[in-house]
Amino acid sequence: MVKDSSTQQLIKRISVNWSQLKMKYSSDQEYPDLSQHNNHMAKVLTPEIYESLRDKETPSGFTVDDVIQTGIDNPGHPFIMTVGCVAGDEETYEVFKELLDPVIEDRHGGYKPSDQHKTDLNPDNLQGGDDLDPDYVLSSRVRTGRSIRGFCLPPHCSRGERRAIENLSLESLDMLDGDLKGKYYALKNMSEEEQQQLIDDHFLFDKPVSPLLLASGMARDWPDGRGIWHNDNKTFLVWVNEEDHLRVISMQKGGNMKEVFNRFCTGLTKIEGLFKERSHEFMWNEHLGYVLTCPSNLGTGLRAGVHVKLPNVSKHDKFGDILKRLRLQKRGTGGVDTAAVGGVFDISNADRLGFSEVELVQMVVDGVNLLVDMEKKLEAGESIDDIIPEQK
Repeated sequence: MVKDSSTQQLIKRISVNWSQLKMKYSSDQEYPDLSQHNNHMAKVLTPEIYESLRDKETPSGFTVDDVIQTGIDNPGHPFIMTVGCVAGDEETYEVFKELLDPVIEDRHGGYKPSDQHKTDLNPDNLQGGDDLDPDYVLSSRVRTGRSIRGFCLPPHCSRGERRAIENLSLESLDMLDGDLKGKYYALKNMSEEEQQQLIDDHFLFDKPVSPLLLASGMARDWPDGRGIWHNDNKTFLVWVNEEDHLRVISMQKGGNMKEVFNRFCTGLTKIEGLFKERSHEFMWNEHLGYVLTCPSNLGTGLRAGVHVKLPNVSKHDKFGDILKRLRLQKRGTGGVDTAAVGGVFDISNADRLGFSEVELVQMVVDGVNLLVDMEKKLEAGESIDDIIPEQK
């Protein structure tokens, strides 16, 4: 049936990019109410910046309103200062740099637009790390994210893109051998027994329930295109299409961070090589390092952490200040939204950008060794005032 001209004009009007429809309202009318907000985006975004960016979009159609939506819907966080914005593709950081550059500078301790990031994935450069006291350090892990160039990021990707990333990841991970040989579990195909086993092993990521992730659009089409791969020894994991295209994790019980970091570097380097063999590379540039969904994870994207028993140090009135001086952060052992149980904390590096991978893991190794020394002193009824560190 041939459509008349009025119907064709109506269809054309409906198909206009929705972001352009907002332009019939003034910038003041569209500017979000951030009066009750406490995140990095809210600190930076002004009516002038919003007006400057509101009619821009990346080649894939990501807008400034898409960037800031999670920070609008989530005014603050009880434990940590959230970022309040996400990227929808690699170009987001360039198109909206007027907003994102100062957010990055604020989040990453003064990291300026002219600064260059450094990468060091040579585990031989780590000093120590194999001597964390296992009576206090219960487990160790190192994780990072990677984004595959040419695809939109999880807040913005289509179903087809997400499935293509899953297939590409499966092809590459299937080629790992030796200690890294493993198996992929697609979330949508998992049996209840497989799900329970992965939950018991603390491997499985569940459907996002955090408002930060939901508002970002990362839970769309769940669980389609998502999965988890791990090696046979269950010490090396890759999450596919969660908060980033890939989350690569090396972990084991005890305090041998050196062994964990060695496996992390070896596996990550092999995975990157396998992707390159398939004509795909990871998003990276000299300024931002590895490009990931959340600006908080730019650079290394690395979080090296341990679960460590600190029942006495954690009660010290300078505990927060000590962590800040060591450039470390604390979480509950169940993740960012949880509190510590029984004096056991997840202690990890606070920085991602501006330091190399080796430097960040070194901070954790040195800092945790000092925290354990403090815990032992307090157990013995001694003061720790003489070993409180200077600011790193």
